[in-house]
Amino acid sequence: MLVFCLFCFCVSVTGVLSKHIDHRNLFTQRVCCKRQSHFVYIGQDISGSPVSVDVGMCRSHCGGASRPPHEAGQQEYSKHSSMLEFLRSKKMRTRGPSAPDSAEVLNHLPSCGVNQVCEPTGIRVDRVLLLEGPREVEVIEECHCEVRLSQCIRVPALKTFYSETPYEAVIDVGGCSRSKGSPEGFSCVPTKFDSALVETPNKVDLIQTVAACELKESCYRVPYVEYYYETVHHADGVKEERLKEIDLGRCLGGCTTGNRCLLRAPSDPDICHLWDGKQSSSCVPQGYESHSFLNQHGQIRTVLSITSCFCQN
Repeated sequence: MLVFCLFCFCVSVTGVLSKHIDHRNLFTQRVCCKRQSHFVYIGQDISGSPVSVDVGMCRSHCGGASRPPHEAGQQEYSKHSSMLEFLRSKKMRTRGPSAPDSAEVLNHLPSCGVNQVCEPTGIRVDRVLLLEGPREVEVIEECHCEVRLSQCIRVPALKTFYSETPYEAVIDVGGCSRSKGSPEGFSCVPTKFDSALVETPNKVDLIQTVAACELKESCYRVPYVEYYYETVHHADGVKEERLKEIDLGRCLGGCTTGNRCLLRAPSDPDICHLWDGKQSSSCVPQGYESHSFLNQHGQIRTVLSITSCFCQN
């Protein structure tokens, strides 16, 4: 009798302690940021057949394996000391909502931790010949847990071009960090760009890469420089032809004016499952200035440059 009581005491103490275990400690045991299949229809091939590509997706939650009903019942019964207690608990569950067990709670927790996000490790760029012409499709190859940074910086982003061919090349196209704690309406976006050359069987492809990122509003201006020939007449009568640099500017980003998120993911507030139905606006130039100069033919040429951008309905 004494041994049985000691056994019951140990079981009850273990049960109480297990209820107070922080689930975040289990992240190291169940990190399951994995790539899952995600097929997307991209059009018809040259024969008219539909084409779907598995572009993949990064799954950021642990998914528990389903158990057969009889095994689930046996495990549920093993939690109770007697059949009478099992029947009582089952009757109470039918009257009201029951608290989920630790396994069920864990299956709904983010797999990468509080300050991490499940993101692609590498992306492969496939070229598919469709009826309307060739199209590039980005395919996620692998996923991993990446630390969510607090500052806005450029981060590496590897893309593989012409995979499994003699011209295969891995380029760091770069990206911007998904910084947390950003002010409302601001995002970490690319502001400077560069380029990389990739050799192909037919020509040389020019790949745009991200060089720098800044915290900007959703609709923002980026530099875009062009050069012109300018003719200058000096006081001594000498005519000089030189290059004139003008930053014309470009408007980038998207406008979400009026678009409110109605349902966000409980695990990651950055993920929106449902938006309201209002139409989004476009990012267009707002302010501008003019630059006038004499061209090579002695004619006055005026070029407008963007100074600011805004969201237009």
